[in-house]
Amino acid sequence: MNKTELVNAVAERSELSKKDVAKAVGALLETISNTLSKEEKIQLVDVGTFQTRKRAAQLEKVVIRK
Repeated sequence: MNKTELVNAVAERSELSKKDVAKAVGALLETISNTLSKEEKIQLVDVGTFQTRKRAAQLEKVVIRK
């Protein structure tokens, strides 16, 4: 499901306008993004936990063919 599909589904279930739902979904996603960028954890009961993790750098293998 992409953002447009999410907005449409929420608008249909909530009987709110797509414009209002789009604002709310945009604000929600922006808040999640900002919180994660500060390396804070978000825990939503019955939904899940969002958090960032540090991982070792990955090496990329480049193959050049002639």
